[in-house]
Amino acid sequence: MTGDLGAKMGSLSRFIFRLDRFRILVWIIALTFFTIIVPTAFRDLYGSQEERDAMAQTMANPAMTAMTGPADLSNYTMGVMTAHQMLLMTAAVVGLMSILLVTRHTRADEEDGRLEMIRALPTGRLSYLNASLLVITLTCGGLALINGLGLYALGIESMNLEGSLLYGTALGATGTFFAGVTAVFAQLSDSSRGTIGYSISVLLIAYLFRAVTDVSNEGLSWISPLAWVTKAEVYDTNNWWPIVLMITVSFVLYIAANYLNAIRDLDRGFLPSKPGRTNASRFLQSPIGLALRLQRTGIISWAIGMYVLGASYGSVLGDLESFFSENETMKQLLQPAEGVTLVEQFIPMLMIVVSLLATVPPVMAANKLRGEEKKDRIVNILARSVSRKKLLGSYFLISVINGFVMISLAAFGLWSAGTAMVEGGLSFEMIIGAALSYYPAMLVMIGVAILLIGVFPKTTSFIWLYVFYSFIVLYLGGLFQFSDWIGKISPFGHVPQIPIEDFAYMPLILLTVLAFVLIIIGFIGFNKRDIEN
Repeated sequence: MTGDLGAKMGSLSRFIFRLDRFRILVWIIALTFFTIIVPTAFRDLYGSQEERDAMAQTMANPAMTAMTGPADLSNYTMGVMTAHQMLLMTAAVVGLMSILLVTRHTRADEEDGRLEMIRALPTGRLSYLNASLLVITLTCGGLALINGLGLYALGIESMNLEGSLLYGTALGATGTFFAGVTAVFAQLSDSSRGTIGYSISVLLIAYLFRAVTDVSNEGLSWISPLAWVTKAEVYDTNNWWPIVLMITVSFVLYIAANYLNAIRDLDRGFLPSKPGRTNASRFLQSPIGLALRLQRTGIISWAIGMYVLGASYGSVLGDLESFFSENETMKQLLQPAEGVTLVEQFIPMLMIVVSLLATVPPVMAANKLRGEEKKDRIVNILARSVSRKKLLGSYFLISVINGFVMISLAAFGLWSAGTAMVEGGLSFEMIIGAALSYYPAMLVMIGVAILLIGVFPKTTSFIWLYVFYSFIVLYLGGLFQFSDWIGKISPFGHVPQIPIEDFAYMPLILLTVLAFVLIIIGFIGFNKRDIEN
């Protein structure tokens, strides 16, 4: 019986790998390039220990600890600097990779009816799930090996073989952990949307819980799996046990996913689904009502997550002010600008991270139309008295409102927690103004997504490369000392950094005009092109 359950797993693994070989290759190349380029840039920018010690001083504050995790700042070698500033963020992206790849070949294939066809063949009940897990595990293993050996090949003195292999293994282990999480939610949820939503929620909660506890109570941070990555102390003490723990828990999750898959019915999940109405409401019968219903769970989850993210960053601002008041070196390094406190100097950096994360849900909302098209669902809608313009407009309107709500909630969370923690409070107008100044840049991202959907539908995924590029050049621009034109390629690079810089209307007006030009071109293209069938 056990053999039957796993029959043809090898053949199915090869089949899944063939389907995803380009996706896997792109993920590995992108992550490896990102991993290798950072220490190379650091070597040129911070070649002496004095320069690295100065950077360590700027990183020695609660806000940066919440963002990148703790590190031994008294031993800030090139290796420790690389692991401190890059490992956690890269691990989170690897977790996202696993969530998307595993969902694609578990709940998504089941939802689309492919798994039923595969099970009609002489394959085992658990074969397809385990084939998916095998492919993602080998992908994570390959990623770990390539990144580990790649870092060691750089020949940087403080980046020895053990530390480099631990760095790569930490990335791979994070991938397997979130593969296990996603596999479990693929059994619990009855839709691919739910699987991705629940899995990304675990990723966000793990990051936020680690951020708060790393500042307030580092012992509690052991509860977060992402904290295990930082506790490996890569290139410092090289502690392998947290990574061994992560790998062990990953395989426990694999076993749990197999058990749940074995005892449930096909196309069913364990989390209860509320039965729908007998008759749909008039709003649900409209394109915008249907689009909103399809995305309701994701929108609510992201809204909660954005508020919590803002509140988490706001909660450490009080510790940040105390840190500045007690640290003479930091006072000398960060002289306040006229009329701007030391704490407020960190607001632009926080806003860059918050605004880019807040850009993800509205872009997902726009791209949802392309997902429905690939599943042959919008043909049925367009067969009714619904125009293409009205259909695309529904998703566009949801996306625009979604972006405004997300950035506003994050800003309100930052203000509500920060004003309670910082002596004298924070200016509500300043926080909201700083956040909403990024909204025109979000509109440009939405415009690019609409343009790709309307004119280049097979390339809609490239919008995520643009978002990722924006994060790299803006978040790391100060560290890498990029030229101004590199940051200006991203719409976020044109936003005035309030409160450090004066508010300027013209860049925001031009961004808004550019956004609507892109949107108009996208609508024209969508009206003219063939619908995929």
